[in-house]
Amino acid sequence: MSANDTSGEPGRRVVREAAPRPAAEGRASSAARQLDDVLALPDHLSDALWRVGSARIEPFDAPGGLVVCGMGGSAIGGDLAAVAFGNRLSRPLTTERGYELPFAMLPDRAVLCSSYSGDTEETIACYEAAETLGARRIVATTGGELARLARADGVPVIGLPAGLRPRAAVGYLFTVAAEVAALTGAAPGIRTEIDSAAPDLREASVALAARADELVESLRDSIPVIYGADLTAPVALRWKTQINENAKLPAFTATLPEADHNEIEGWNPGEEASRMSAILLEDRDQHPRVRQRFELTASLMEPSAHFVTRIETEGESRTGRLLWAVMLGDLLSLRLADERGVDPGPTALLDRLKESLGTP
Repeated sequence: MSANDTSGEPGRRVVREAAPRPAAEGRASSAARQLDDVLALPDHLSDALWRVGSARIEPFDAPGGLVVCGMGGSAIGGDLAAVAFGNRLSRPLTTERGYELPFAMLPDRAVLCSSYSGDTEETIACYEAAETLGARRIVATTGGELARLARADGVPVIGLPAGLRPRAAVGYLFTVAAEVAALTGAAPGIRTEIDSAAPDLREASVALAARADELVESLRDSIPVIYGADLTAPVALRWKTQINENAKLPAFTATLPEADHNEIEGWNPGEEASRMSAILLEDRDQHPRVRQRFELTASLMEPSAHFVTRIETEGESRTGRLLWAVMLGDLLSLRLADERGVDPGPTALLDRLKESLGTP
């Protein structure tokens, strides 16, 4: 199967390859395209399950667990998969962002190299390091150098659909990480949870868009700081990076209870704190003391902050609640971009940095 092949199973909901984006694409059409990509998250989940199955990867035992190697939007899937499993993980599932594998890693750990473009230099370096170590590898990509190397080495490739911006492929990269964790024995399969989350997200999309509109009104002219814990910790990171990339706005993230041991002092009354807004992402599975900390932390921030809100995830399963919160954050980032009058598509500073480094 080619890395971008979506044909095959009769009756399957097929996610079509996106047409190339015109170079002179206007801000309005770019924003509309990205909104369509966010609202297509339920379809991405279903298609990703099919793509993993189509790769025909035989399950194998990796006693040391699984490490997901990736950067940016290609790495967040590993973080999200780990918290979706929660205490159902039987072996470590970690994400490595950088040029090297984890220190003192043994060859009994499987390695998932996740790069949407297939040309991420850090991920390619990890792929090569895993070969030197003798660790089993799996690749998830649309193509590029990573796909070329994997095919030459006989390493399984899970093909992702081209045409998305990497940040919009979160449904694919989460699902792939979760499925590979199950294939390598790191956790039980959660295919049923992923599958059932799709229709729930479709049904919730209108309400989520309205919620994003409300948040934009309150966040106007402030810098957001997003707090999470356990299930919502990587979701908070996702919100931050989406606001950075889509709204071209500084945003920050922290986790509880750690933030209560240092960062809370930064919310003392003053001009600086008055320019900041706090969004606290809560979930019913969080430790009772952490739940109490969310309430107390919010009350201490409110007198000095521009805006403070607590958001409770919604959904029946951990996976469903996780994806509900991801979709809300993605919608919020696009609404912030619209409010600020910026095109969420281009990444001028990222592109300049890559050009300076001489990377694709």
